[in-house]
Amino acid sequence: MALEEFEKEEMSEREKGIIRMRTITNYSMGIFMIAVGFFFMFPTKYTQQYIDRYDPDIIKVFAVICWLYGLFRIYRGYKKNYFRS
Repeated sequence: MALEEFEKEEMSEREKGIIRMRTITNYSMGIFMIAVGFFFMFPTKYTQQYIDRYDPDIIKVFAVICWLYGLFRIYRGYKKNYFRS
């Protein structure tokens, strides 16, 4: 069976549910990771005392990594490329 034929096949209700759940999970985890990145890059007065214990450069690198990973999760949720090899 050619790849084009595989892509044209109808998905079962179970597969549609799995895709829907994974998409929601990817979007929510992406938003969460972006929020965590903002939390570390721009701390509030309540969290400043905890973040000041660590090296500021490492905290900024971690925040950027969180942003990149969050964007990747949102992209993966948008593409919905779950059952293709």
